[in-house]
Amino acid sequence: MSKASKTLADILTGRSDANISFADLCHLLERAGFTRKPGKGSHTLYFKEGVEEIINLQPIGNKAKPYQVKQVRNLFLKYQPKID
Repeated sequence: MSKASKTLADILTGRSDANISFADLCHLLERAGFTRKPGKGSHTLYFKEGVEEIINLQPIGNKAKPYQVKQVRNLFLKYQPKID
């Protein structure tokens, strides 16, 4: 199982939203075909053609914010992008 697949499995269970690494979350989005665009300060934006939402992420230390993990989970459930 690849790192991105494991991260996605952890996210889809919804039991460890506060324990997802920010780097792993970014890696997952990039493997799913999202384009990274640096924002102001610690903000990082991800977007993908065919996906209406723009994902705006910023870390808390080395972890992703739980509400942003939930946004990514909902995005994967709605669009079901493939991981390369």
